[in-house]
Amino acid sequence: MKLLKNILLICLVFLFSCKSEESKEHISEVAITQTSLEKVEPPNWFVDFKDTSLQLLVKEPNIGQFTPSISYEGVSIEKVHKAKSKNYLFIDLNINKQTKPGKFDIAFIDKNGTRKTHTYELKSREKLADNYVGFNSSDVLYLITPDRFANADPTNDLGSKTSKANENGESIHFLKENNINRNDDYARHGGDIKGITNHLEYIYDMGFTAIWSCPLLMNDMPRQSYHGYAITDLYKIDPRFGTLADFRELADKAREKGIKLIMDQVANHCGSEHWWMKDLPFKDWVNYQENFENKGALITSNHRRTSNQDIYASKKDKQEMADGWFVATMPDLNQKNPFMAKYIIQNSIWWIETIGLSGIRQDTYPYSDKQFMSDWAGAIMNEYPNFSIVGEEWSYNPLLIGYWQKGANNRDGYESNLTATMDFAMQRKVVEALNETESWDTGLVKMYEGLANDFHYASPKDMLVFPDNHDMSRIYTQLNGDLENTKMALSMYLIMPRTPQIYYGTEILMNDFKKPGDHGLIRTDFPGGWQGDNINAFTGEGLEAAQKDMQSFLKKFLNFRKNSKAIHEGKTVHFAPFKGTYFLFRIKDDEVVVHIINKNKKPITIDLKRYSEIGLSGKTLQNVVTEEDFKWGDSIELSQKGVILLTTKLN
Repeated sequence: MKLLKNILLICLVFLFSCKSEESKEHISEVAITQTSLEKVEPPNWFVDFKDTSLQLLVKEPNIGQFTPSISYEGVSIEKVHKAKSKNYLFIDLNINKQTKPGKFDIAFIDKNGTRKTHTYELKSREKLADNYVGFNSSDVLYLITPDRFANADPTNDLGSKTSKANENGESIHFLKENNINRNDDYARHGGDIKGITNHLEYIYDMGFTAIWSCPLLMNDMPRQSYHGYAITDLYKIDPRFGTLADFRELADKAREKGIKLIMDQVANHCGSEHWWMKDLPFKDWVNYQENFENKGALITSNHRRTSNQDIYASKKDKQEMADGWFVATMPDLNQKNPFMAKYIIQNSIWWIETIGLSGIRQDTYPYSDKQFMSDWAGAIMNEYPNFSIVGEEWSYNPLLIGYWQKGANNRDGYESNLTATMDFAMQRKVVEALNETESWDTGLVKMYEGLANDFHYASPKDMLVFPDNHDMSRIYTQLNGDLENTKMALSMYLIMPRTPQIYYGTEILMNDFKKPGDHGLIRTDFPGGWQGDNINAFTGEGLEAAQKDMQSFLKKFLNFRKNSKAIHEGKTVHFAPFKGTYFLFRIKDDEVVVHIINKNKKPITIDLKRYSEIGLSGKTLQNVVTEEDFKWGDSIELSQKGVILLTTKLN
């Protein structure tokens, strides 16, 4: 009996001990369980992609010591990668085609049984991939530097000077540049996303069909952060511009008006204050990382972009071009690191889905690893076959520009998968043509021969042409303040077989005469975008006569262009310059658009029989700007210098 009592007592003690340990373990788990870690990126994903793979970057103190697990139907962990830094894990997931949208926990357990969790979400895709329709030659892009366009929300001017939570519940503290000074061309001026949204009516009425905004992502740099190209967080909107919800609202309201939204992205580099620069996951996350970590001399790019195509280029020149930092404050991302490559591709796709983009403009395109850029564009176009991507190749050589467009007949067999390239060559040719005096090899012949180079391009009409942008002098400055030359230039960019882009303020002759080429001055505030402005370009109040004239001219041309199939996709025929004039025709079915540039200051009569092959004899055309009728006869009298735009489509 005594033995039985002792056995029962031992059993009770054991059971009590086990229950007590279980209770302690439960208390310990509750205390250390986290519903979100420091960073898990992408912050969410979507179901039903062609590519079913997803790689999560996990950032959390000592997370490299933990093993992740997931229990969600359709989602499996394929592989877990540890980084050089113990504070990272990279998790390869497979999300099969039958996976349903929903939330699930990713559990992380270390060898001591310590447990952390993170709730992750897979969302439904809002529309079919084919319905992501990009920009094309029927569009005219309006390029905006958001800090300088309009300030609709003064409460975000100083960002987060006092700590507050963003829409993801994350606290943002004390941004490094919080001074607003409109008298300083290189300081923040306060323009924001809502400033663009609030003026969509103006953009629509002017006739623009797409908006390209300079980067809106976090630029937490100590100075000159306004331009947006030194990104410090690729998944956050800069709070001085607004929120992710503001960005989505801009996209939605633009779509309601038939305006597409194009996002400016930067795959080549980040800002030196990017959060990962304080704790880099791998020893080769950025190029020349050892120099950075050891505070050695930073190696910047040699900017020899021809080394991408040059069959004689040295390995050294190629490496310094691709791997060198763009500038000392912009670390060069190493896309040859497969984790970095995957990160950048997924980031682009996340923004397409989250905002519903119609296109991407990729900054400093030739500076990145060119095989990666092919893979990047290919991954996007594989998911979104009707999408558009334009790459910046600042070169005046058509051979270099054309190399980057999809379908190019490249000697080395390189295929970029890129739908468009920025046509800096044609931009310059138009300026030269109008600034130079007329002779056999100067003047209008420059734009004539510039267009003659189109045989080299895989798709000329998809090339992006422009009079100016955020990095070059305003077109009015380039043309020495000549109003008629500026009209001729703008009309030429809009009529040629291209996709045109106009920089904000070009329509009101904004200029940088005081200091030509100065970036801060080029990116001047748009008048009327700030409360108390004496001049309001949105309403026309206070504009000078020449500014109103240009704004009206461009508005008429753009709104005509919206509905002209001949300009969008018609055949192009041009004639060699003749007596200081240049005739170009766009033809589609029964629509003919005639573009005449006349550099003569004195009246001149031109024999129209020279252009008889177009078949306009006896037909009545209408002047798009003046709305006057013109009967195509034997001659035309050009009474003054300027541009004439005629169409066979009569109102």
